[in-house]
Amino acid sequence: MTHVTTDAESNFPSDAPHRTRRGFLLTAAALAVVPGLPADPAVAAAQLPDFPADVALYRSAYRNWVGEITADGLWACAPGSPEQVVAVVDWAWRHGWRVRARGASHGWSPLTVTEGTPSGAPVLLVDTAPHLTGLSLDSPTAVRAGTGVTMEALLTFLEEHGLGVTAAPAPGVLTLGGVLAIDGHGTAVPARGERRLPGHTYGSLSNLILSLTAVVWDTRAGAYVLRTFHRDEADGAALLTHLGRSLVTEVVLRVGANTDLRCVSRTDIPAGELFAAPGSGSGRTFASFLDESGRVEAIWFAFTEHPWLKVWSVSPTRPLTSRKVTRPYNYPFSDNVPSPVAELVGRMTSEGAWYLAPVLGNAQYDAATLGLVATLSADLWGPSKNTLLYLKPTTLRVHANGYAVLTSRDRVQRVVAEFAAFYRERLTAYAARGSFPVNGSVEIRVTGLDDPADAGVAGARAPLLSALRPRADRPEWDTAVWLDVLTLPGTPDAEVFLRELERFLLRAFDGDFALTRVEWSKGWAYTDDGVWSDAEVLGSVVPAAVGPAEWAAAEAVLDRLDPHRVYGNAFLDRLFG
Repeated sequence: MTHVTTDAESNFPSDAPHRTRRGFLLTAAALAVVPGLPADPAVAAAQLPDFPADVALYRSAYRNWVGEITADGLWACAPGSPEQVVAVVDWAWRHGWRVRARGASHGWSPLTVTEGTPSGAPVLLVDTAPHLTGLSLDSPTAVRAGTGVTMEALLTFLEEHGLGVTAAPAPGVLTLGGVLAIDGHGTAVPARGERRLPGHTYGSLSNLILSLTAVVWDTRAGAYVLRTFHRDEADGAALLTHLGRSLVTEVVLRVGANTDLRCVSRTDIPAGELFAAPGSGSGRTFASFLDESGRVEAIWFAFTEHPWLKVWSVSPTRPLTSRKVTRPYNYPFSDNVPSPVAELVGRMTSEGAWYLAPVLGNAQYDAATLGLVATLSADLWGPSKNTLLYLKPTTLRVHANGYAVLTSRDRVQRVVAEFAAFYRERLTAYAARGSFPVNGSVEIRVTGLDDPADAGVAGARAPLLSALRPRADRPEWDTAVWLDVLTLPGTPDAEVFLRELERFLLRAFDGDFALTRVEWSKGWAYTDDGVWSDAEVLGSVVPAAVGPAEWAAAEAVLDRLDPHRVYGNAFLDRLFG
């Protein structure tokens, strides 16, 4: 990928004593805030003639989660209602502009804005978070929510009404619209003997949608209008996970009774045991914890031997050894980068000391191990939100690749073992020749698939473009293993390494006993010097993994609902042809 110098890097001058933990954290926090500069009315009138008078315009920078994709001085607005969104989109169509909905900008891939977008480009950012944030109960088992609402606000609202979800992404700052656009998920499959609760799903949050309202083209009206799609509609299936090819203003989600969860962290199990090949005789395997609790995440820091294993379990009453938590984000040592880690990152990014990757990996492991003890957070218990949400914007910003490997539940350990063995072997081989392409961690999660029956609607359809959409020809596939590798932006040989890893996944899990799909919001389609750019992956591999018929159906619906391609950018144009 083209390396973009970020504020996080420039914050570290060459003289080491000035690299401070406080400066590092302030820089990380600043990346999460993209201020808007009020527009000069005369300039706005000249550059955006006839723009809806009741929608304020401003200039705004765009920066994705890690700062790899940036754009300065784009025009932006924050409509106060869905009707104002319609006016903005209709204006964009009539004037040849493109609209990009923006929430928290907490993603990696160029689904919103592409790198190199100039300030004068006819691209309008539509900020959803300021106003599209309504929350109300549509029924005792359904919530109506604006797509600009954050996940933390949504889960807090549900908790106050005794409701919740089975799993959710870790960052609470994400907007609901952003999560649904890319089939956001957590980590959960049914434990041994566990039965799914009504209103819950083990798949993505997109699988909970009962209806959604989007701004789409209306042929009769000759304009863009608000239209509500229900879960049993064919067109709606393409919008449940739309990748930024539409703009959804409001959704109704099916929800169920909230649960209390216990989250136990361990750092004492060697990777060789946790990720052992099936039948090796190892007792404490990843699959064994899945059977026991159903909710597992492994964070394996580079060049370390003992992963940080989190195990959630449904626990109606507080276990004697658990600490009750009444709010989320209970790992301050992870959310607030410790001084030793910040110092190492500073040396690596400012001095090019990439050989320190093993030291950084061990420093991160030590921070986790000591932090769990120091903060009494190794055994937590409370309402689901308080253990599901654990990542703040002040955490270390890294590039992440991402894949979902669909398989049957009894093959999960094989998938994890084969991946871990390849990753370890290649990382060791690179290090032997003085290259350290990974300095973050491997993250492994497991979810169920998007079974449309979970929505409780007759005739409900699965999200066409979700990585968790079941395969009709492989009914035994009921599980997805999510694999992410994290490394600092600009790390030498990272793209070469991640391309090798991607090719391995596509080769090893090619549809025989498992199938690799990309995780939309992360990094994929690697070349030796870039990402989201491999022509074969973009043009053939991705559509084939989704399913040629399903891909074509989704593309046809999205084109019909937006024939003028108001919702798009150069990357999406290439992806969808």
